[in-house]
Amino acid sequence: MFGYVRPLKKALPQEDAARYQAVYCGLCRTIGQRYGFVAQWFLNYDFAFLAMLLAKEQVGACVVCRRCPVYPWRKRQAWEQDEGLELAAAESVVLCYWKLKDSMQDSGFLKACLIWPLTLLLLPGYRRAAKHCAEFAATVQTCLEELRQMEEASLPSLDRPADAFARILQAASGVHGQEGQAALSQLLYHVGRWIYLVDAWDDLEEDRNRGGYNPILLKGYVDTAEGTAYVHDTMASSLAMAQSAFFWLETGVWSPVIDNILSLGLPAMQEAVLTGVWKTEKKRIIRRSNHE
Repeated sequence: MFGYVRPLKKALPQEDAARYQAVYCGLCRTIGQRYGFVAQWFLNYDFAFLAMLLAKEQVGACVVCRRCPVYPWRKRQAWEQDEGLELAAAESVVLCYWKLKDSMQDSGFLKACLIWPLTLLLLPGYRRAAKHCAEFAATVQTCLEELRQMEEASLPSLDRPADAFARILQAASGVHGQEGQAALSQLLYHVGRWIYLVDAWDDLEEDRNRGGYNPILLKGYVDTAEGTAYVHDTMASSLAMAQSAFFWLETGVWSPVIDNILSLGLPAMQEAVLTGVWKTEKKRIIRRSNHE
């Protein structure tokens, strides 16, 4: 879906890198077991980050060695049987389904015809996931409808669509007024806002060519040094707010990885997107995956 929320792996100690990989593999297995192999196609790094934030157990108590469903000749350490992992898995399927629906509406006839079968294949898993996180599913639908109305109106605002998307990730916390959890809600809101802005910048060329909705283009920010600086600064501001909120959270063994993502991974990703390096990197990753 997006995949911008990643650690800077070269700065992770081996033990923490192994924990992160166990979360990612555990999320993949949980999605497959609960919602079917089609849902696994849309596995997202962003939700591995969410799973760590929602974790209820220590990693050592629930890591098992499993054969990888994508590369069956490999065995992986996978984190399993945790409430946070279950919730993150359900929410990733819900968001994926609605993003597919949204993409189908935004696409031309031929591309929509290609997306439509995927939504049908994902529908049974979506229905099970939506039961697991009904309030989140409702929030996703509401916020994406808000975004659609802004797109149809060609709303020249950066903050309003970014806010609508940020509220989706904020709702993924599963927090409803619990004491001491406001920081988690704020962290996810600002990471969600940052994702929207980075994705909008990443899509500048594509949206310009096809006439797609992009508030950065509509505001003309990309055409002036002052506008570009403003977009960079507001991205950095959201990162700073997320990092500040993290300071108040107790995340146990996951703290080093989460801190790496917020302090190193996201700034590095932002720089890669802003400079265009990320587009080249994505192509390299795809080529490498196709040959593995």
